[in-house]
Amino acid sequence: MRPTAAPPVRDAFFDNAKYLAIVLVAVGHAWEPLRDDSRTVTALYTVVYAFHMPAFIVISGYFSRNFDGTPRRVRRLVTGIAVPYVLFETAYTFFTRWTDGVPDRPVSLLDPLYLTWFLASLFVWRLTTPLWRSLRRPLPVALVVAMLATMSPSIGEDLDLQRLLQFLPYFVLGLCLRPEHFQMVRRRRVRLLALPVFAGAFALAYFLVPRFTGAWLFHRASAVELGAPTWAGPLMTLALFGVSVLLTACFLAWVPGRTTWFTVLGAGTLSGYLLHGFVAQLANHLGWYHPGWMHGPAGAVVTTLVAASVVTVLCTPAVRRLVRFAVEPTMEWAFRRSAERPADQPGTRDRTPSLS
Repeated sequence: MRPTAAPPVRDAFFDNAKYLAIVLVAVGHAWEPLRDDSRTVTALYTVVYAFHMPAFIVISGYFSRNFDGTPRRVRRLVTGIAVPYVLFETAYTFFTRWTDGVPDRPVSLLDPLYLTWFLASLFVWRLTTPLWRSLRRPLPVALVVAMLATMSPSIGEDLDLQRLLQFLPYFVLGLCLRPEHFQMVRRRRVRLLALPVFAGAFALAYFLVPRFTGAWLFHRASAVELGAPTWAGPLMTLALFGVSVLLTACFLAWVPGRTTWFTVLGAGTLSGYLLHGFVAQLANHLGWYHPGWMHGPAGAVVTTLVAASVVTVLCTPAVRRLVRFAVEPTMEWAFRRSAERPADQPGTRDRTPSLS
């Protein structure tokens, strides 16, 4: 009889961080149609987009540190990232054929649609983890790769390579971090400093709204494609990396380290991430933003509350169980027993979760 494996011990701090980050992702998507009518919303949108995905990617990198290509971890990579990518890329293609009125939109696993780019990128990043872990200076190398990507307008759209390469430094930064680094940003002094930093970031974003294209924050195009000279790409890469890391640290400084009412939702952020896009697409299709009052302060507040509430529901254990077949399939039939947890290591924990 095989010994029973000890259940993995989850860290409340990281579950809290993942939940709060996924709320910001959903709210950011909900604000998108309101940007043209409000400078304030656009400034808030800019600040949020400067750090919400970097924060997610840094955490994903941190929990990928032990990925070593063993059968057990490869199985986790396939069932937790590759299979959901295939299923949701296909689902979003068919769904947006209806919502966007594009009935002939092709299903292409090489061209991630909407928010599925993150799964494709995470799959590649995690596969390359042993390489980054073996380098003496992995972060500078990753930054150079990202800088070169911004100078290459002909890089192509396969697997959304611009995003994959430009967001790479955040993943590598996560690989380089240790528990004590997260303890440092959670000090009371850092928490207090985070408030004026966020205030300053909002003020700067408000000033830059008519002067700066927020497309730089998406990291999905080269400098030339954004109407800037080639040399501006590397400079923006370094500048945005500095800003994003600073805001991510400020965000993490205010994440509770104790168990809260939403800690349990941190285990369901992958389902929240993948499912909330359907709601966002449906809201646009059904005319949620058509009433005039939606483009005023009241509309922005209501949109924010609805988006946060919807993604919260989508992260609940009940929804997670309902969609586990697509988001966290076990696929016992596809793997040999050697790919499972070794019988002589019942307490070994897989430290390579992505969003869940």
